[in-house]
Amino acid sequence: MSSQYTFTGQFTFSIDSKNRINIPAPLRKQFSKKDKKTFVVTRGIDQCAWIYPISEWNFIQNELTQLSSLSKTNRIFLRNHLRHANIVKFDSQGRFVLPQSLINYSSIDKDVTIIGVLNKIEIWNPNLLRKVDQSDEIDDQSYEELSERVNI
Repeated sequence: MSSQYTFTGQFTFSIDSKNRINIPAPLRKQFSKKDKKTFVVTRGIDQCAWIYPISEWNFIQNELTQLSSLSKTNRIFLRNHLRHANIVKFDSQGRFVLPQSLINYSSIDKDVTIIGVLNKIEIWNPNLLRKVDQSDEIDDQSYEELSERVNI
């Protein structure tokens, strides 16, 4: 099953004193009515927070149930990703409260960079994102091979 979501773009916002973050209107408008402004915010693999619309998260959860709990690696992977997942709704102004554990994990202070990445939204500390962008260079050969696979 392919995703109905194609989040794109980069936005800069501030987190307020109540730990609320505004989901940018261009991203918010893409949420399906069936998701009823409900999404899951969780730890990303990189030092950021990930947001998945609830229908997308349900698909991911279904995929995760295919992992055998007999495998230690699977158990650790599931535990590390699912224990930080919070079901959240955004309010009429497009805001939601980012849990303190995710603020700490992402080293978010005041400013945040919000990025649409196809089926999810990422929330970053802008300084960390700059460092990741500078250190995550892909060599020309790998980039060429990847671009051939995705036909861009």
